Amino acid sequence: MASDLTCPDCGAVYAAGPDEPWRCGCGHALELTERPHPQGEPLPLHNLDTSEGLWTFFEFLPIEQHVTFYEGFTPLVDAPDWGAQFKLEYVFPTGSFKDRGATTTLSRAVELGVEKVIEDSSGNAGASIATYAARAGLEADIYVPADINQSKLMAIQRADARPVRIEGTREDVTAACLEAVEGDASDTEADGDERDAPYQTGAGWYASHAWNPAFYAGTMTFAFEVAAQRDWTVPDAVVLPIGHGTLFLGAYRGFSLLNEAGIVDGMPRLLGAQAAGYAPIVAALGGEPTDDGDRVTIADGIQITEPARGTQILEAIEATDGDAVALGDDPIESALDRLHRNGFYVEPTCAVAPAALEQYRERGILAEDADVVVPLTGSGLKTL
Repeated sequence: MASDLTCPDCGAVYAAGPDEPWRCGCGHALELTERPHPQGEPLPLHNLDTSEGLWTFFEFLPIEQHVTFYEGFTPLVDAPDWGAQFKLEYVFPTGSFKDRGATTTLSRAVELGVEKVIEDSSGNAGASIATYAARAGLEADIYVPADINQSKLMAIQRADARPVRIEGTREDVTAACLEAVEGDASDTEADGDERDAPYQTGAGWYASHAWNPAFYAGTMTFAFEVAAQRDWTVPDAVVLPIGHGTLFLGAYRGFSLLNEAGIVDGMPRLLGAQAAGYAPIVAALGGEPTDDGDRVTIADGIQITEPARGTQILEAIEATDGDAVALGDDPIESALDRLHRNGFYVEPTCAVAPAALEQYRERGILAEDADVVVPLTGSGLKTL
């Protein structure tokens, strides 16, 4: 039986089903009513059967496994030049951590009997949802910016999903997608050779990586893996990128559940990294937006001005004594070059968190000897 949805703000409950709402009538993001976690002592990593990938942690997940490539348990490697451990999230099947959320989101879609999913994305989430929809045998419409990276566009097309390219900002892409989800955009058409038939609206389940709670059920497995790979201990801090904050909030939820289950003792500080010109969390914390005032052009994956769960991100920062900083193109490009020279072939957005790690240390927010984990979130192969 699929979990119902509830609103943590007003308490409303919505029955699970293919026609369930994508958010509460009060405007708040919804959550799954079930929040399971196991009892007892965890197995050490060398005794843990990880052949199911992130689904190894099924006891934590309020969703049954239906759609999977057995993704997960990405490597956690020492990065001595950075004084940190890097978790190589870019080795997922589609080259992005977004596969964590796609496997749980499409599994829930199958649970609910969904026939078609709709998503909006700058590229990585769209490619991931399209790929997992193909695995599930479901139709998928993916709303993307008109200037989407060609490698990400091809990943969507070759999974037989339908890209709908939208001119304007990232927010314009979301607005067009929501009009389609709600049945108000009957004249929307796909560009060019991406199928010429007009888009038929009002049919499709919003598989949003920002709004759909099933996605966060997947991203919280990041925390479970980090703890397991460190003999069930947590680091002093985790530095993560923040666009919509899907991995940031997933980490917070995962480490919180581990503490509730008595598996670990303590929470890491969650330190966010945003792009200059797209730093609403930094602004809400009263911080300086960036060291250089120009709007970032290279980190397209986190160019979000209105995170769907911004309040929850701020609450996670407060609860973990965390922080957020914004960076311009120069420090991001410098970190990207350094990553490549060290053998980590990642995309530009991925370099924002390592660049922020340096700033946190320079500002004294993190001690030089602090035990830190940084996810490397997207493959450089997707920028070709």
